[in-house]
Amino acid sequence: MVNMDINNYRQADHPIEDFFLKRWSPRSFSDQNVEETTLFSVLEAARWAPSGSNKQPWRFILARTEEDREKYYSFINEGNLAWCKKAPVLVLIISDSEASGSHAFDAGTSWGYLALQAMHKGLVTHAMGGFDKEKAREVLNIPPQFVLHAIIAVGYQDEKEKLAESYQEREKPSPRRPLKETVFEGGYKEELE
Repeated sequence: MVNMDINNYRQADHPIEDFFLKRWSPRSFSDQNVEETTLFSVLEAARWAPSGSNKQPWRFILARTEEDREKYYSFINEGNLAWCKKAPVLVLIISDSEASGSHAFDAGTSWGYLALQAMHKGLVTHAMGGFDKEKAREVLNIPPQFVLHAIIAVGYQDEKEKLAESYQEREKPSPRRPLKETVFEGGYKEELE
């Protein structure tokens, strides 16, 4: 992983474990292969996410070979293709809408577990919503009850200078809004200007 002082970009308002601050979504991927044992360790962590009534509605469709990644390129938006083609693994996360009313929430939790385990293993991840979902459904033969959520690029981080210049400025951890603008007690409150 590329060395970066996370404290230059992120500061927690309350004490938390460092790994929450260190996880971010780079776009500069090395084309270095991800070993199967490492990849499946990441997917194993995602498997252990909590879910409503333990329905585990998430599914992951992997693209690890050049042939499978080419299929994904056919439905990923051009702006994402500009950087994600170097990622050695692409993962489409979907969820079974017939499993429970919380299928999307549960799939999101599973993605969070995947992202944190990937970081722990020295990998980076970047989730993308910019893709043609209907074309992906057709190309990958996904049954209608599954909702397509995101494609996750997985791999090793590379230097930002290897990105197109238009992406280099954005290649840094993003901040978060203050907790006081996110947490409301007793009911929703409009944000104050």
